[in-house]
Amino acid sequence: MRLRLFQAAGMVEAMALVRAELGPDAVILDSRRVRGGVEVTAALDQPAAAVPLPHGPLPGPTSPLARHNLPAGLAVRLGAGPLDAELSAALRFAPLPDGRARPLLLAGPPGAGKTLSCAKLATRAVLAGARPLVASTDGVRAGATEQLGAFARVLGLPLAVTPEPDMLRHALSHRQPGQPVLIDSAGCDPFDPVQAAWLRSLALASGADLLLVLPAGLDPAEAAETAAAFGALGARYLLPTRLDAVRRLGGVLAAASLGLALTEAGTGTGVADGLTPIDPAWLAQRLTAPFRLESAA
Repeated sequence: MRLRLFQAAGMVEAMALVRAELGPDAVILDSRRVRGGVEVTAALDQPAAAVPLPHGPLPGPTSPLARHNLPAGLAVRLGAGPLDAELSAALRFAPLPDGRARPLLLAGPPGAGKTLSCAKLATRAVLAGARPLVASTDGVRAGATEQLGAFARVLGLPLAVTPEPDMLRHALSHRQPGQPVLIDSAGCDPFDPVQAAWLRSLALASGADLLLVLPAGLDPAEAAETAAAFGALGARYLLPTRLDAVRRLGGVLAAASLGLALTEAGTGTGVADGLTPIDPAWLAQRLTAPFRLESAA
């Protein structure tokens, strides 16, 4: 899905821009008056382009990568040399933004672990001597605000409940210079135009970096399509969760191969130590670790 924001002096001019760039099948998601004219958000659903398979043998059944169900092209590329070097060349890795330079907005599908990840990041900030501004925009899921509020109370932090963009903008106006800002959002289906427009409006209102929180263990094709859709909404960073509970990482790598930078991984439920930085060496070790079939019981 292509999502674009257009500004023009009037609606007629804005619609002409939409049609010229996205074509007659574009869908108008939102329009509003702004200083100097109007602002229109439009989207165009596009079928995913077929990815040609590179020449070369796929990793064989004895390869430690075979069990991860990687996309074929990525599997060939990663099998071409030392795994950590090939991971570094094929994927992006970046430090997780701390919310100081720009607010950090955690987004993702329902149940991905956004609220717990937000609590982990808030705990990290407090332990480092900061008092982050923590906000929840989740007015959808029952108990979501209470869950994050409980973590915030333990940390001695207030929680700003801001289910609307204007409320979020107002809460951020009280931010102190250099204060980290962490924003937890409701689960979003990025293929739903209304939900996609809502998430985009929150990102625009806050000026935030968008962090995609995505559970490991997804079907690789599903993970890649989801990452592409959130990428179209502005996501540039990826935090995979549940790496303490899954053994196949094809979905994580498929999502990262769409250009999102791998940052850290959710590797436990503890709020003080449940995130692990991802770098090529660590990821290579996880991909090639012995595959244990027996139960821990």
